[in-house]
This record gives sequence, C-alpha cells and structure tokens, in this order.
Amino acid sequence: MSWLYTLNAAIVAKLAPLFCTPALHWIALLCLCSAYLQGGFTKGLDFRAALDEMKQFGLRPLTPLAIMVIAMEIGASLLVLSGLFRWAGALMLGAFTLAATFVANRFWDAPLAKRYATENSFFEHLGLVGAFILVAWYDLQG
Repeated sequence: MSWLYTLNAAIVAKLAPLFCTPALHWIALLCLCSAYLQGGFTKGLDFRAALDEMKQFGLRPLTPLAIMVIAMEIGASLLVLSGLFRWAGALMLGAFTLAATFVANRFWDAPLAKRYATENSFFEHLGLVGAFILVAWYDLQG
C-alpha cells in the first residue's frame, strides 16, 4: 500500500504549483460566495421581490428581515473575499444557508412531484454549509 502514498505524493507535487495559487484561491472563494452576492444585489435592486420572498416562506417582519438578509449576504461575502474576518463571514454564510435550507427545502413536506428536486437542493445546500465551515477552519488555523 505504500506505493499509493508515493503515487499520491508525486501527483500532489505536480499539481500543487498549478492549483495552490493565491489567484485560484480567491476565485474559488468568489465562486463559493457568488450566489450570495447575486442574491443580495438582486434583492437590493428589487426590494419588492425580496419582500415577496420573505412572505412566501412565512417570515415576519418582512422589511427588517429582508434588509438583514441583503446586508448579511453582501457583507459576509465581502468578509470572505477580503480576508478580513474571513472566518466570521464564512460562519455567517454557513449558518444562514443551514437555516434557509430548513425553511426553503423541506423535501419531507414537498409533494411527490417536487420531492426529488427539493431533496437534492437540500443536500446541495448542506454541501455549501460544509464548504463554509472548511473556509472558517482553514482561516482560523492561520
């Protein structure tokens, strides 16, 4: 089995210079935050739609919650991208995503025709939560 470790080390040595660059790291963080930046800016530009989204999920009070979501999506994303309190931004986005997943992707209550897509979205969002936890974990390790 030691040959597998040797093979792994050889592959890592070849790939690390290509993938372990500051630019690619930042692009990966931008990809991770892209849905939150897009969501925050879209809600900010069409505040009526943001209020309708809050209403659709039974959230109250509409206006304060919509403002908080917009500020959190954009603000936490900027923390992650800037590196300033990156861990805090990542944990905020992870907590928000976890909470929103249980509100918006309740596959166990979905009609059978929508259950598969809703369940898939639920678990995709859990993957995002894990990614944000990893961002915070790496950042806190210094």
